[in-house]
Amino acid sequence: MACLTPNAACAGGGFLGIDHRVAYDNRGIWNRGIQSGVLEGTVAFVGIGALAFGDQDKFGDTLWRSVDAMVFTGVTTQAMKYAFQRERPSQTSNPNLFFRGTHAQSFPSGEVSAISAAVTPFMATYSEDHPAVYALALLPAYDAVARVKTRGHWQSDVLVGAAVGVGFGIYASRRNSPLIISWLPGGFKVGFIHYFK
Repeated sequence: MACLTPNAACAGGGFLGIDHRVAYDNRGIWNRGIQSGVLEGTVAFVGIGALAFGDQDKFGDTLWRSVDAMVFTGVTTQAMKYAFQRERPSQTSNPNLFFRGTHAQSFPSGEVSAISAAVTPFMATYSEDHPAVYALALLPAYDAVARVKTRGHWQSDVLVGAAVGVGFGIYASRRNSPLIISWLPGGFKVGFIHYFK
């Protein structure tokens, strides 16, 4: 296709050779407010759900695994941002600018990684009985596209962010039990919903 339409082809940069600025678009579904709403809604659903359901059933256990994955992902991506110090597309048109100072925190995408980490345990747990759960992958996919369109991240930022989130989501899903809940007093085995039953 690139050979057939050379005028439309776009040379990429960055360490994967795919990074380039796209036309800025902060309208409609790509609006930054909607992106933030998706992230905040995901975090609220997982956090409040984990506290409400505890670890007494399959759903509550999955929520706590999502909590684990999101925390591990958040710590990892923030450390990577400080280590790599990549400038965002809103700061430069050059995707090869790494190690530019702590103000440069494009690599990897923390939002895409967090949403990926939140949904992966649900897909790992419920996909066999309910294949429709794979539709949850649309949430991080949407956020990845939106972050690139609003010049918050380069293409490789969102891909690596998604990989980190999925990786920790799979790790959390395969553990014998959720880690963070084991650190809480009494394991927080009973959630609010079970307490009031």
